[in-house]
Amino acid sequence: MSTKTRILLADDHPILRKGLIQVIEADPHLQVVGEADDGEMALAQIEKLQPNIAVVDIDMPKLDGFGVLKEIRRRQLGVDVVFLTLHSDEGLFTEAMDLGAKGYILKETAVTEIATGIRAVAAGQHYVTSSLTAHLLRHRSRVQAFEQRQPSLADLTATERRILGMIARGQSSKEIAGELFIHYRTVENHRTNISQKLGLHGHNAVLKFALEHKAEL
Repeated sequence: MSTKTRILLADDHPILRKGLIQVIEADPHLQVVGEADDGEMALAQIEKLQPNIAVVDIDMPKLDGFGVLKEIRRRQLGVDVVFLTLHSDEGLFTEAMDLGAKGYILKETAVTEIATGIRAVAAGQHYVTSSLTAHLLRHRSRVQAFEQRQPSLADLTATERRILGMIARGQSSKEIAGELFIHYRTVENHRTNISQKLGLHGHNAVLKFALEHKAEL
């Protein structure tokens, strides 16, 4: 016998919650283990009940859906989030996807889509209301373009570029700190940020990059 997918449903409209719970539990593989009517309660229930999926309204009292997802990530709670919303706005959709939402379902079609969406997310897929498919395709294109873009000096702040130039001239972190009147640890933090922004790995990677681009610094 297969284990049921455990779901928490958070929405501040009790009638809608009741209707969606009936639809979800009509599927023998899905089980609603808890419900909440505000964001703070949703987080508490997620920590206590450890559902597989949390279906969360974006607009909720005390803590909105985005705030709930941010806290889930910060606390490293092992739950996937499906947003339930009235909003078809692309900007809001993009923010939801960037935060790591696995699903985005409009309330106007929730009754017919909620179970399908939950099953898709439980299977490791993303699910978006069909009318918003174009939003998803554009979002994926932007993400892919960003991932394929080669990091460059343009990604660095003016201070980071200056420090990189000093590294290219052979100055140590302590020497750089003395010249810029900043703490040695601050220089080390800048070096770490430079490495992360440029995708550099290894002990001498920053020095090597600095020497290769010395003329541009």
